Amino acid sequence: MLTPKQVWRRTYACFTASLLAALQPSLMYAAEPALPAPLPLLAENAAPAPAAGTATASSTPAPISTDPAEAVPVLPDPNAAAPQAMTPTQNVTLNLINRLVQKGILTHGEASDLIKGAEEDAAFAKAQAQTLAETQAAVAAQTAMPPVQPDAEEVRVTYIPESVKAQIRDQLRTEVFEQAKAQQWAAPNSAPEWTQRIKLFGDMRMRQESLMYPSGNDNVTGAFPNFNALNTGAPFDFRNTTGTLPPQLNVDQNRDRTRLRMRLGFDIDLEDGFTAGIRMATGGNNSPVSTNQTLGSTNGNTQGGGFSKYELWLDRAFIRYEATLLPKANLMVEIGRFQNPFMTSSQIMWDEDVNLDGGAVQITSPWTPSFTTFLTAGAFPVFNSSLNVGENNTAKTASYNKYLVAAQFGVQFKITDKIEAKTSIAYYDWENIEGRFSSPFVPASATDAGDTDDSRPLFAQKGNTYRPIRNITPTAGAAPGGNQNGTINQFQYFGLATKFRQIAWSGRLDFNNWELTQLSLVGDYIKNVGLDKTAMNNLNRLDPVVNNRSGGTGNWEGGDTAWYMGVNVGKPLALFDKRGDWAFGLGYRHVESDAVVDGFSESRFGNGGTNMEGYTLQASMAVSKRTWMRIAYMSAKQLAGPTLQTNVFLLEYHAKF
Repeated sequence: MLTPKQVWRRTYACFTASLLAALQPSLMYAAEPALPAPLPLLAENAAPAPAAGTATASSTPAPISTDPAEAVPVLPDPNAAAPQAMTPTQNVTLNLINRLVQKGILTHGEASDLIKGAEEDAAFAKAQAQTLAETQAAVAAQTAMPPVQPDAEEVRVTYIPESVKAQIRDQLRTEVFEQAKAQQWAAPNSAPEWTQRIKLFGDMRMRQESLMYPSGNDNVTGAFPNFNALNTGAPFDFRNTTGTLPPQLNVDQNRDRTRLRMRLGFDIDLEDGFTAGIRMATGGNNSPVSTNQTLGSTNGNTQGGGFSKYELWLDRAFIRYEATLLPKANLMVEIGRFQNPFMTSSQIMWDEDVNLDGGAVQITSPWTPSFTTFLTAGAFPVFNSSLNVGENNTAKTASYNKYLVAAQFGVQFKITDKIEAKTSIAYYDWENIEGRFSSPFVPASATDAGDTDDSRPLFAQKGNTYRPIRNITPTAGAAPGGNQNGTINQFQYFGLATKFRQIAWSGRLDFNNWELTQLSLVGDYIKNVGLDKTAMNNLNRLDPVVNNRSGGTGNWEGGDTAWYMGVNVGKPLALFDKRGDWAFGLGYRHVESDAVVDGFSESRFGNGGTNMEGYTLQASMAVSKRTWMRIAYMSAKQLAGPTLQTNVFLLEYHAKF
C-alpha cells in the first residue's frame, strides 16, 4: 500500500516523463553539461558518449527504435546498490527518469515499472496503428470497385482482414492443387487420366473408279443372273406371264464412280491386360467387303443423290485380353466384331474390309529371337435365323444357323539377318452355309415361305454355283391350291450348291538386303475339299445347278481350287512416313468358282467374286508423311460359263491420322 507521498511522487514523475516525451524532438539535440561520473546509473544499449571536444562520426543522431523486441534493460537490478553517478544518453526520457531516481523522487523499482509500462503502451499503439492502416486500405479498395447488388439470401461481410484473406487463399490453393494433382487436370501438357487411355485414329480415301467391259461379253441370253438381288428381295417367279428375266449383272456398259471411304476408331486401354476397340466406317450398304460410299448414290433408298447425307456403320467393336501364360506362350483372346485374325497373303479368300463376328484365340510362342510359332482358332456366327422366322405362318420354322469354325498354325523365322519367312496352314469349316432343299409345297404367292428359305445367302457377289432351294410341287389346277402343273407360280430362291471345307496355305518371303527397300514374294493356295463334283454334275436331280455351265445350259464346269502369286517391291504401305516413299506390286490369281465363298473375296478384282483369273498392277507413292497416292489396274476374265471379261482402273488418294 503506497503512502500519499509515494503516490504524489509517482504522479509527478509520470507527468514529467510524459511532458518530456512530447518535447523530445526538440530537446534531444540540446547540449547537456558533462557530468563527471565514472560509473553509469542508467545506461542505454549504445556506445559511450564521446569525450568533450571529440568529433562524432556523424552529426545526425541515430533514430530511437520503438520496437519492444529491440528494447534493452535500462535499469539495473532494483535490489543492487545504487551507483553514485550516471552517464548521460541521447534519450531524454531515460535521462529524466535517471535524474528522478538520483534525486530520490523515484526508487529503482518504481523507475523499472514505469519504463516497462511505457514499452507495453508503445507496442500496443504500434499494433493499433497497423490495424487502422489495413482497415483504411481495405475500405479504399472496396470503394473503388463497382457496386454489387446483394442477393436477398446471402450474408454480406463488408470487411475481411488481410490475415483472414491470406488464410482463405492458402487453404483454397492447397485443396485445388491436391485435386489437380490427383486427377492430373491442372498439370502442364496433361489431361484427365481416362483420356490418356483412349487413342483416336482414322483414315480417308478418295477413289476414282472405272469399270470397263470389252466387247464379246454375252449380254443377250440372260446368262448372268444377279443372285444377290434374287435372294434379298421377294422370290422371283420364273414362269411369269410377262416373260420378265430375273435380275441380271451388268456385263457390257462401262461405269465410272467417284467413291469415298472414311473410317474413325478408338483404341481403349482397359488396363490389366484388357483393351477394347471401336471403329465406324462409311458404306453404301452393310456389305461385308466394302466401306466405299459412291458419291451421288441413292444407296437403294427412296431419296438420295443431290448432296444427301450418307450412312455411317459400326465396323468394329471388340474386347481383347492379352497375357503371358508361360515364358514361351503369349495369349490373345478377342470377342465381338474384330479384324480378321488369320494370316493371308492376298485377298482371294478374304477381302481386306472383312471383319469377323464371334470369338478368337491366338497363342504366339517366340522360341528364339529368330523363330516364332503361332496358333489361331475361332468360332464365328455367319447367319442366325430371326426370332419370328416364318412371318406369315402360325407354325414357325426351325432355326437355320450358319457358323464358321477355323484354326491356323504358322511359323515365322529368319533364314539370314536380311531374309525372313512366314508361312501357315489353315482349315476352315463352314457349317450349314450350303443351300438346303425344302419340303414339297405349292406357293400361292411371293409371300408364301418355304421351310429352308434361310439357307440362302443374304449377301453374294458373283462366281459361286447355285441351285434352287424351294421344292415346288407341280400341281394341277390354279392357285391357291395348284400351279397348273408347274407352269405358274414358280416363286424361287437359290442357295450355294456345295459345302465349303477349305485347306488354305499362305506364305511370304521378305528380302531386306537394301536399305528402306523390301522385296517380298507372296502366295496363297486354297482347296475346297467339301465340294462334291459328282453331285454338281448331276443335272437330273430336282435341284440341279443353274449356273457355271458351258454355254449357260451345258455341263457344269466349275472348280474347287484357288491360288495367287505376287511380288511387291518398295516400302510397305503401313510404314510410309515421308514424302517419296514408294511401293510397286504385281500379282496373278486363278480362283475357280467354288474354291472360296464369293461373298467374302476381294470386291475390286473383276468387280468382286470368284470364277475369275487375271493380273493386278499397282503402284503407290507418299505425297507427305501421312498421305499417299495409289494407282491400280486389274484385268479379269471368267473361267466357267459364258464369256465375261472385266477391267478395273483405280486412282486413289489416301490420308491417315
